[in-house]
Amino acid sequence: MSKFDRYLLSQLVALFGFFSLVLVLVYWINRAVGLFDDLISDGQSALVFLEFSLLALPNVIRLVLPLSAFAATIYVVNRLSQESELVVMQATGFSAFRLARPVVSFGLIVALMMLVLMNVLVPASRAILAARSAEISENATARFLRDGAFLHPADGVTLYIREISDTGELMDLFLADDRHPLRSTVYTARRALLVRTDTTPKLLMIDGSAQTLTREGRRLDLTRFDDVTYDLGSFMTPSGTDRRGIEELSTRELFSPTDALLEETRSTRAAFLYEAHSRIAQPFLGLASSLIGFAALLLGSFSRFGLWWQILFAVVLLILVQTINVAASGAGIAQDALWPLAYAAPLTGLAIGVLLLWNAQRPRRLRRAMRGIFAS
Repeated sequence: MSKFDRYLLSQLVALFGFFSLVLVLVYWINRAVGLFDDLISDGQSALVFLEFSLLALPNVIRLVLPLSAFAATIYVVNRLSQESELVVMQATGFSAFRLARPVVSFGLIVALMMLVLMNVLVPASRAILAARSAEISENATARFLRDGAFLHPADGVTLYIREISDTGELMDLFLADDRHPLRSTVYTARRALLVRTDTTPKLLMIDGSAQTLTREGRRLDLTRFDDVTYDLGSFMTPSGTDRRGIEELSTRELFSPTDALLEETRSTRAAFLYEAHSRIAQPFLGLASSLIGFAALLLGSFSRFGLWWQILFAVVLLILVQTINVAASGAGIAQDALWPLAYAAPLTGLAIGVLLLWNAQRPRRLRRAMRGIFAS
């Protein structure tokens, strides 16, 4: 690699790291706010919040890498143009395709990072995140059993516990169940225990009473009991630990979907094939976005005010590629034979980049016509 290639590549990598850090923080903070509210309101600790945030990071990084690569390329090329460094290299005889060589190397580095993320880290983190979510959803003690506070685990249900002993015994429990349209029941107990079963957790109340008010006729029945069992699963959503999502499967499983996997994920063969090929194709959006940003800015001439029209043109082209990606995603999961649409956006982006590079080294008359388009 020549000295100029190393210089340009180092500039791209440094700015890529900076923009990636900024965009990841923005995405992560945006998602962490909602995650914090959900976990803390359910009684989880800050460590659980940190664990869930870290597990969500691989998918966030996957989303921002193409944007970071595009932003880094635009920034570096615009700065080199303002400082006349690109003009000097072009004057020495470097063609547009020769100048793009370090950009292609940079794009391939980004593509390799995305390949590792999409085929290894993201599925693994999604699987661990789903398992931990199911585990926490079954943890009724952390979700519902907090002493000294009125809790509302479901609409029409109110729970109050005066104290939870060191052995896990619930002292002086109050439970009001007002979900039935014709009657409401209030349970009080001196002691209670949380009992786990194979299906759902149950609340064993000891030495208490149940007051049932029948709305029709305004009748109040009082029943004293030594012990009674209350099913907490009546207002707990099922965890679904035995069912995985398509995002949690490995790429090998996606390429060879079995009937068992289709039934487990409740998905279609078309969705499996499109997701598998998407994990191979999407990483090259990083290369395409870098190439589009670099080639679009080569169309402009030196200006101390920068290449703002070319930058706007590159942004429009990137939006076009992303639009194709979204449209292809919607159509690709509809039929088995449409899995090649997963490659539509990356190939379109690469084709646009190559076409712009070819146009950038055309005779001056054609380049002047292109600049006239920007000026208009």
